[in-house]
Amino acid sequence: MPQPFSLQVSQQAGASLISIGGHLDAHTAPEFETAIQTAVDGGQFQVIVDCTNLSYISSAGLGVFMSFIEEVREQGGDIKICGLVPKVRQVFDLLGFPDIFDLVDDVAAAVQRFAESPTRKG
Repeated sequence: MPQPFSLQVSQQAGASLISIGGHLDAHTAPEFETAIQTAVDGGQFQVIVDCTNLSYISSAGLGVFMSFIEEVREQGGDIKICGLVPKVRQVFDLLGFPDIFDLVDDVAAAVQRFAESPTRKG
């Protein structure tokens, strides 16, 4: 039985922190997409996605990341992804996400990256 999807949005050092858990798939991706869209619509272009409790991601979930990265970077922001468990990290690695996204260990590291280069473009 898959873990139920969970999503929480908060603010962390001026960035929008989206914490996701459980299974991110075609059924739950729209909820994740709405959370990022809400942040972007609100002028928040520094986004941290905490995947500490994420146990599974499908292509639909990965597509949400891809659908926003260009828009966010055009606005001088970025999406930092942190807390990937090995099984999920392997999927990101296989698809070349480390070449596109800033994958860091934890929220503190993501906040530090934004502090070092708040307007970094890919």
